[in-house]
Amino acid sequence: MLNNNIETFIACDKPYEEADIVIFGAPFDSTTSFRPGTRFASKAIRGESFGLETYSPYQDKDLSEIAVFDSGDLELCFGDSEKALAAIEERTNIILNDKKIPLMIGGEHLVSLGAVRAAYKKYPDLHLIQFDAHTDLREDYLGAKFSHASVIRRCHDFLGDGRIHQFGIRSGEKVEFEWAKEHTNLHKFNLSKLESSLSHIKGSKVYFTIDLDVLDPSVFPGTGTPEAGGISFLELLEGIRLVAEYTDIIACDVNELSPIYDQSGASTATACKVIRELLLAI
Repeated sequence: MLNNNIETFIACDKPYEEADIVIFGAPFDSTTSFRPGTRFASKAIRGESFGLETYSPYQDKDLSEIAVFDSGDLELCFGDSEKALAAIEERTNIILNDKKIPLMIGGEHLVSLGAVRAAYKKYPDLHLIQFDAHTDLREDYLGAKFSHASVIRRCHDFLGDGRIHQFGIRSGEKVEFEWAKEHTNLHKFNLSKLESSLSHIKGSKVYFTIDLDVLDPSVFPGTGTPEAGGISFLELLEGIRLVAEYTDIIACDVNELSPIYDQSGASTATACKVIRELLLAI
């Protein structure tokens, strides 16, 4: 049982007992390799969400018609990645064991590891779908095995080959792309191969992680490591719809908004809309 949060994402204020989906924030950015600031994302997203309508014309659905509970942000240890990951894993466990779908708002991408660990313990046949600009497959970054640059590699440590599906990837070391050829299903640059790939895992239990830098910086400049050549907002929405249609999303996250790098607020507003569409899709 989780307590009510004072400030919630718009319309996500149903009682915990009634909720099908539970939001929580993971404001952590201690391993960010370039520009920090993602720890401020969840708070910014909640405030900006009230600029949205609850109704989605893309899906003809309304947030007020589904049961979502926002449990607020975790208080994470900034000086110890493993302690932070353990707290995220514990919160995800609670939600999953109560037969609800957790939606985590990052934070840097490393936060996904804690939630994926929990999801894998409950669903050992789990698949991971990643929308991202970056491979995140380094064995370590400057000697640190736990980094947002190595998060998917750490997920592979227990998921193994054939369970990780990467889309939109357009940045990483050469050795990461070579390693991916043997161990993950990596699709470069866009989501053009998404539907055909999903057809091979149709109905599977899926953890769905969306690194918002998959979007082109012209659409989404407010991120710590922007990469030119990304997808459009509408391409991302279609990708979300396809993942929800073909698979059983049992947990998910949206990460890597760094609101301080887009003072216009447009990136935060975009993140809010992505979360609304993801909530409605699942």
